[in-house]
Amino acid sequence: MHTPWIADRRRMLQRSGFGMGMLALAGVLRDAGELTSGSGVLSAAETGPGDNVSASAGLSQAVRQPHFSGTAKRVIHLFANGGPSQIDTFDPKPALKKFAGKSIDPKLAKDRRLGGVAHPSKFKFSKHGQSGLEISELFPKLAAHADKLCVIRSMVTDVPNHEPGLMMMNCGDIVRPRPSVGSWVLYGLGTENQSLPGFVVMCPNGLPTAATSNWRNAFLPGIFQGTHVDTQYTDVEELIANIENKFMLHEQQENQLALIQQLNRKHLQERQEDAQLTTRIESLELAFRMQGEARDAFDLSSETQATRDMYGDTLQGRQMLIARRLSERGVRYVQVYHGAGQPWDSHASIDTNHPRLAQECDGPIAALLADLDQRGLLEDTLVIWGGEIGRTPTVQLPVTANPGRDHHDDGFTVWMAGGGVKGGMAYGATDEVGLHAVENRVHVHDLHATMLHLLGFDHTRLTYRYAGRDFRLTDVHGNVVHDIIA
Repeated sequence: MHTPWIADRRRMLQRSGFGMGMLALAGVLRDAGELTSGSGVLSAAETGPGDNVSASAGLSQAVRQPHFSGTAKRVIHLFANGGPSQIDTFDPKPALKKFAGKSIDPKLAKDRRLGGVAHPSKFKFSKHGQSGLEISELFPKLAAHADKLCVIRSMVTDVPNHEPGLMMMNCGDIVRPRPSVGSWVLYGLGTENQSLPGFVVMCPNGLPTAATSNWRNAFLPGIFQGTHVDTQYTDVEELIANIENKFMLHEQQENQLALIQQLNRKHLQERQEDAQLTTRIESLELAFRMQGEARDAFDLSSETQATRDMYGDTLQGRQMLIARRLSERGVRYVQVYHGAGQPWDSHASIDTNHPRLAQECDGPIAALLADLDQRGLLEDTLVIWGGEIGRTPTVQLPVTANPGRDHHDDGFTVWMAGGGVKGGMAYGATDEVGLHAVENRVHVHDLHATMLHLLGFDHTRLTYRYAGRDFRLTDVHGNVVHDIIA
């Protein structure tokens, strides 16, 4: 039987073009198959830690208080996609020179099967800042901020491949569909700006390995999924599809939305507060509110020329500047990818590829840290840089004129700055050739537990009930690395 109002409702949805928020709604609709009606155990609810709330209450992006007063309020995650070489960037290994062109001592390799021969870094390391932190010459501008950096040199993960590495770093599990870190943070804290998505992902020129799974909500309500923006574009009209509705006045859109939501809420009442429909309602309202705020956040023309020059008119420069603008506007979690695919995955020509990649991001990252600091934002903004895996101290066979390094999971580097971490320090260590983490090993679960702690959460208590059990970002693992907390 034909129902006229349903057809009209569909046409209104198609014509409304509520703005950038439709990107978030599109993601929700695309992943609807993964969503189920769950009972939220929102430990950060306004009613107090540990109180149960309904699924519909858990859908709200309103600001919520964490378990305790955290030192960080937001996160900027700079993802060096593909796995940068720790040996060529932040973990100097001069002893590797004695093995140059030879197989690594089996006692050092232990039971690890290493292909190829040892390849010492071609890049010079120097001490920087009052702390004397050693950093490669690949990052001369970032090195000026050495006293702000906490370099974790003993990171480990479970599998030395891109997709499981990305899934572990972003979602805490190498196989099973789990919510991403940004989704957990948004679920726990809500957002400080109801006119922008609380979790934004900037990845230009396509998607990384595992695509949108890197910022998925999985069984968390869809309103907590990350919103992807393709930052290859510079014009706001291209950067953000449907930024404005050119066919309706604001008042007309407002009236239209009110009618749509009235029908949606009637539909919701008849379906026992269905989580998927509640997500759609929230997404439509967010999309409407975003029309003015999103344009302002992504339009860099309002920045001073000095600021734009500091970041540089490059893809990475624009991304870093947008990340700062989103963060200062209350966006809770911003993730910035260094390209789609695996640009840092240097199986060949590492001696030319790594300098090129470092040059692309060195100045913009340094500008971001300086800008956040001078605006008083760095003290409560946690900045993280690193990839999903590291690289071996050997080059792959056959050895060519342009050698590269293979994947590595048992000792790589991630650095953090701001948000309450100690600056000017290196934590943990790999062995003399950079093969195994031998001191203060930090698993990705430990990194996640520490991030949540800095944001004010006990990672064992930030949970969500799904399929009859309570889930958390760190599953049954993770220990807070207290030694790096200021």
